[in-house]
Amino acid sequence: METKTIYFENTGEENTDATLRAAGARAKELGIKTMLVASTRGITAVKALAYFPGCKIVAVSHSTGFREANLQEFTPENRRLFEAGGGVILTTTHLFGGLSMALRKQYSTHSIGDVVANTLRMLCQGMKVVCEIAVMAADSGLARTDEDCIAIGGSSKGADTAVVIRPVTSPAFFDLKVREIICKPLL
Repeated sequence: METKTIYFENTGEENTDATLRAAGARAKELGIKTMLVASTRGITAVKALAYFPGCKIVAVSHSTGFREANLQEFTPENRRLFEAGGGVILTTTHLFGGLSMALRKQYSTHSIGDVVANTLRMLCQGMKVVCEIAVMAADSGLARTDEDCIAIGGSSKGADTAVVIRPVTSPAFFDLKVREIICKPLL
């Protein structure tokens, strides 16, 4: 089998439309109906609505308090627009963060979550994100573990990485399969 992979010269939001377009095209080719989109403030999630008609779109946001106590970064306006367009928002603890972040802050040490996250970052920041959100969505029952979906993430703002992935729940993390890389930035 031969497929096309797009490599972006730079990271970041300048690649969002191209990433969403490529992900939508590949979803159509493969008949994939579940799209997972990392979205902090909701901008990428709202954009995704136009690119994935007929698909279940799950936006995975930062957990409340991720940057500041009691703050939810997904804006109320973007939440309204995304949910009105049929999207579902998943807000939960980050798979690789959680207790790892608490250990890092309290004891200035790293744990297995940090090691796995940093290993995936060797491919690109977005690769860490897409793997993480696929498991978070499976843990929450919003992505099936017996069918492929497309996961989209990025390096800071916007999207620059998209993969075809077979989600697993967190206890089965090392069975996670990135089946295709649709696009990613060059590093």
